[in-house]
Amino acid sequence: MAHLSRRHTMSAVGVAAAALVGGLATPAVAHRRGPLKRAHAHNDYEHEHPLFDALSHGFASVEADIWLVDGHLLVAHDEVDLDPSRTLESLYLDPLFELVRRNHGSVFRGGRLPLQLLIDIKSAGDPTYRELARHLRRYRPMLTEATRGRVSTGAVTAVISGDRAARVPMEEEIASGAVSLAFYDGRLADLGSGAPASFIPLISDNWTSSFTWRGEGEFPAEERELLRDLVGRAHAAGQRVRFWETVDVAGPARDAVWGELLAAGVDHLNTDDLAGLEDFLRAHDRGRGR
Repeated sequence: MAHLSRRHTMSAVGVAAAALVGGLATPAVAHRRGPLKRAHAHNDYEHEHPLFDALSHGFASVEADIWLVDGHLLVAHDEVDLDPSRTLESLYLDPLFELVRRNHGSVFRGGRLPLQLLIDIKSAGDPTYRELARHLRRYRPMLTEATRGRVSTGAVTAVISGDRAARVPMEEEIASGAVSLAFYDGRLADLGSGAPASFIPLISDNWTSSFTWRGEGEFPAEERELLRDLVGRAHAAGQRVRFWETVDVAGPARDAVWGELLAAGVDHLNTDDLAGLEDFLRAHDRGRGR
């Protein structure tokens, strides 16, 4: 487990205290054309304004990587980039809580579409999830929750990805009958496993593990059939689908892959290019007369 020095720990406490005293500064979020439920901001925290850049482009799903460090949940992709001021609370949970308060129960003004907060655990999954669960209790009023298989949808749905060891304490939580404030991000291997959508609402996997096509030439017929079969099986179980490691360089190849994903019914398109995916999805919706 990573550790902060005493100086860094005090710095983190100071940042939190300053936020509490000074109040939250939440940049304006534009939703002129409504949220895009299929837009997922991969590594969202690497943008200039984490969360808010994605929201300004209409994204309804954002991803944050976390590390457990001396009781703090720090946001970064790599351990070397850990910064005690960049916590899950300061970058995501506190701003979202304030947005939900201002918008009378929704992240998106004038709508009720939940925001998906995909939390990718980079440190050891078991202790990190247990600490995360404690942190999430403070934000329960805005969170989707599940009790004994019954789901109550909130303004924000937390889904846990990353280190697979997080599954153990999450299943213990369910078995105890306790309220769960987070859900599990499954893999293709979980399709047909019997795990309910009330626990695994999302199936995510590496595109290159199942498909060779990178948008050049025709999509092989057998791969198109496989994609549609996987999506169909997930949807039949009430689960959504997302792939990472799809083409994400602007150009015809990326457009071709995104087009096939939409045609197959994939629920979330993964990107680091916020403007590029927004433009693609808006154009797609216009073409369908939406």
